[in-house]
Amino acid sequence: MIKREITKELLMQLKEYPIVTVIGPRQAGKTTLVRKLLLDYSYVSLENPDNRQIATDDPKAFLKRYPGKTIFDEIQRTPHLLSYLQGIVDEEGMNGRFVLTGSHQLELRAAIAQSLAGRTGILHLLPLSIKELNNANIKFEDFESYIFQGFLPRVYDQHQRASTAYANYYQTYIERDVRQLIQLKDVNLFEKFIKLLAGRVGQIVNYQSLSNDVGIGAKTIKEWLSILEASFVIFKLPPYFDNFGKRVIKSPKYYFTDTGLLSYLLDIEKPSQVSRDPLVGNLFENLVVLEVLKSRYNQGLNSGLYFFRNSNGNEIDLLCRTGEGLIGIEIKSASTWNSDFTKGLNYFSKSNSKLSKSMIVYSGEPIDLSNGIKVLSYRNIEF
Repeated sequence: MIKREITKELLMQLKEYPIVTVIGPRQAGKTTLVRKLLLDYSYVSLENPDNRQIATDDPKAFLKRYPGKTIFDEIQRTPHLLSYLQGIVDEEGMNGRFVLTGSHQLELRAAIAQSLAGRTGILHLLPLSIKELNNANIKFEDFESYIFQGFLPRVYDQHQRASTAYANYYQTYIERDVRQLIQLKDVNLFEKFIKLLAGRVGQIVNYQSLSNDVGIGAKTIKEWLSILEASFVIFKLPPYFDNFGKRVIKSPKYYFTDTGLLSYLLDIEKPSQVSRDPLVGNLFENLVVLEVLKSRYNQGLNSGLYFFRNSNGNEIDLLCRTGEGLIGIEIKSASTWNSDFTKGLNYFSKSNSKLSKSMIVYSGEPIDLSNGIKVLSYRNIEF
């Protein structure tokens, strides 16, 4: 097992809350993390039909089977259990009593808000980060290989071929989950939708244009996007527009939570195709945005991420709201430094609010600039 950066925060929250809930995409490593780390916990998979049936028919009798510390895996399959867990932890008053995992945000968050408010810490576990791979001595020579290989732990643990692994991942998990959530009848129509979405990764979403190209209503497009986001297939990056009036773009961008899946949807079959793809800049941007997001989540922080663009075309690829202030990050797939990379950062600081830190992330080597802007390689983003 590759050691996960979120481990420290998980152990800390187990001391602070009676329940800790770990949510994230399918196959991101949630089950492996909690089972390998918490050897003194009983483990129950609610994907197992027998366990799920008993938990549904007689939840009180089901829970009496587990008087000690227990992991309930894929808890969104039996959300009604949460109200019973509330009663148990309120009565026992013990921190670290239960660990829950789940892979559907909407179902789980609604149930938690109703039953476990104030009783559970919530952690987001995304697929492996470049830092985690580096720590396991797994390194690639170029960003194209990271993008193509993706970051699902099983690809590395089982030495799977990335193209085959993500084809199976799509068919086994994404199609199945989406069918359950939207009662999908036309699989081909959904596949057309998700491939078109992949082709627009990192672009400001135009719901009507996407609707026209897919051949379904804009309302359905928004519903499908919400479901993909709730299932951790995609991540929405909202625009930052505090006090900027009506001249700032207010539609979001979408990125995929694993670049291996994104490569599969774009029919990329080997790393060398990444650099030749017209979307290479968007693919690199997806890689970096998700690395920053993983860094935030692994520290137990919320996303706090935005982008900025106004009607005159001035933009910053990524803004992060932190306790120290607003951090601006420009993302460039180029390996050669160009002073034009700083234009958006300079504009923002002069025209809106001063950035507490300014960074350029590109595919070249780190550089120390005298103006205070940090120039970093995508391999070692300090956040």
